[in-house]
Amino acid sequence: MEIATETERKYDVPETFELPDLVGVGGIAGVDGAETHDLDATYFDTEDLRLMRNRRTLRQRSGGNDAGWHLKTPGDGSGRTEHRLRGSGAEVPGELTALVRSIVRRSPLGPVARLRTHRVETPLRDAAGRTLALVAQDRVTAESDGAETVWQEVEVELVDGDAAILDEVERRLFDAGARPAEGPSKVARALAARLAATKGKKIRETTNPVLLYAREQRDAILGHDPAARRGEPRAVHQMRVATRRLRSTLKTYRKAFGEQELRDELRWLAGVLGAVRDPQVLEEKLLSLVEEAGPEFAHTAQRVRAHLEHRIETGRAELAEALESDRYLDLLDRIDELVDRGSLKTPDPVRRAGKVLAKADAKLDAALASGVEEEIHESRKGFKQARYAVELIAPSSGKPAKRLVKALTDLQDGLGDYQDSNIARGVLRELGSDSFHFGVLYGRQERVGREALAGVPALAKAARRRKVRRVF
Repeated sequence: MEIATETERKYDVPETFELPDLVGVGGIAGVDGAETHDLDATYFDTEDLRLMRNRRTLRQRSGGNDAGWHLKTPGDGSGRTEHRLRGSGAEVPGELTALVRSIVRRSPLGPVARLRTHRVETPLRDAAGRTLALVAQDRVTAESDGAETVWQEVEVELVDGDAAILDEVERRLFDAGARPAEGPSKVARALAARLAATKGKKIRETTNPVLLYAREQRDAILGHDPAARRGEPRAVHQMRVATRRLRSTLKTYRKAFGEQELRDELRWLAGVLGAVRDPQVLEEKLLSLVEEAGPEFAHTAQRVRAHLEHRIETGRAELAEALESDRYLDLLDRIDELVDRGSLKTPDPVRRAGKVLAKADAKLDAALASGVEEEIHESRKGFKQARYAVELIAPSSGKPAKRLVKALTDLQDGLGDYQDSNIARGVLRELGSDSFHFGVLYGRQERVGREALAGVPALAKAARRRKVRRVF
């Protein structure tokens, strides 16, 4: 599968539109070498157009330089992410179906529109012959639900230029009679009436900060799902964090939500994500430790890498299976039902966050007094819950809450470094209990753990300063 970022702008133009002279605009030195293509695309979606309502388009297209299957999804900023697969056929490839599974759930994908486009594509080049952008003049014939519509439009897609050239070209196009496109895509224009008639489940409006925060986490889970399926470290991490935040919120407000079983299912999801993410983090830490130890530890590095890469690959396979399971789809349905409600009676979020934090403080004090590893780990989880509770009130509480979130993050990280050292020592013991080199690394990790734990009281003191706790 090819994955690319597409940055383009679309314009409606009159029947008599002619492309204006663009030489001299934004560093454009030449516009020669135009090519003509006849494109034929069939678009796929669910009966209620779930993909389009979630800003995604899926098509199988022939003609042009990139014939095959294309899935376009929201990207960062003004761009979109395009997934491309070569080939044809009437069935949507499984790789692409997987990328939209969290949106379509169990609904089948089928053809919803056919668009035939006669395209004249003109490259905009600089003095060195580099293609800055492509201008496509399109005459579109769209067929859907037995109706046919025809229109003309222009697309300008960035290639090797910067975004400033799009502004320059846009001004010239406006002068020639172009206007911003009526819809976000050709197929959205073709299906405008059906989109208007096919309403999804209405999400009730709410000002409740607990529900708003829970919705943010649901949206993050869905947003990171496609990349997490590919095992991308950042996506796996962010999806896991969103899962933990949502589970923590249900725990903090358990009397309002009353969803113990859903919390258990979120724990399961966090676990399968952690089976990929934990060895990724551990590999990075241990290989850095081995590198610092010197070249004589090269064989040790190979054993560590082989062991953890196997765990990562096993975790990825388990994650891919989990994200295609009915259990996961049921979980998403239940999350939707929970967070899309319009009302929820909850205690004062500021007061509730204060209580959760006070409980975490007490846990830490007891854990530091006992020195028991499990109690220290439990105190870390307590501060994680407290941090998420404070994050929830940050939009309305401003800088004091943000200051406290930072202090709690620092404390949580300090406790996390101690926990990570314990886990790392366990792996080193498992791999080389009878090896001198592994023994050296074990001793160094033991020192890392002691130093991390020794730093916790100062971090706790900083997080308890009156100025930091002012939000309460």
